Amino acid sequence: METGQTRSQTLLVLTNLPDEATAQALATALVSERLAACVNVMAPCRSIYRWRGEIESTPEVPLLIKSTTARYAALEAAIRARHPYELPEIVAVPVAHGLPEYLAWLIAETLPETADGKSASC
Repeated sequence: METGQTRSQTLLVLTNLPDEATAQALATALVSERLAACVNVMAPCRSIYRWRGEIESTPEVPLLIKSTTARYAALEAAIRARHPYELPEIVAVPVAHGLPEYLAWLIAETLPETADGKSASC
């Protein structure tokens, strides 16, 4: 059974990258560092927004990043450090509902590794 604690711990984080290669590299790094359990690299889209007083229209590759509240600060720092934009979109949405087994897996996959290379337990 899904618990409120499991739901409150999980996040869907959104960001956009300028191209497929940059998106793949960031996604791989986030999963490798256990900052995300899974990252979906989406199909390219076009973002239209106002930047410095001008309307911009830019092709981008969205990422859907599955993570936890416990890992959010490190995740945000990793995105900022690797992101080519001056002001990257980083939006975290709490997960209200989800398959309990999936949410438990997500939490387990984002636990930091201990010195012996194993995941820390809850």
